[in-house]
Amino acid sequence: MGGLNLEVAKFGMYVMFPIGIMYYFGTNLESRFAVPEFWPKAENANKVPFDRDEIHAELERLRTRRLQLRESRLAAEAQAAALNQNLNQGQQQQDE
Repeated sequence: MGGLNLEVAKFGMYVMFPIGIMYYFGTNLESRFAVPEFWPKAENANKVPFDRDEIHAELERLRTRRLQLRESRLAAEAQAAALNQNLNQGQQQQDE
């Protein structure tokens, strides 16, 4: 078996190998792995309303958007139902 020098060398390898890997891959990370314009700019980001008037305006905007989406969804469902009903009537006439 190995002597004390071998044990010291193994211990040094066990300690220095992870430190060397962390140093090699951990330095200069900002320039190597940075994605340009990854985070949105402040003017493009969502702003949280803090004032009472801003909160009410935001709630009103969300309410109108929700109602518009609901109206468009209901119109699309009505159109699909009418189309489906016409197809069913056409099939019934062909069956007779």
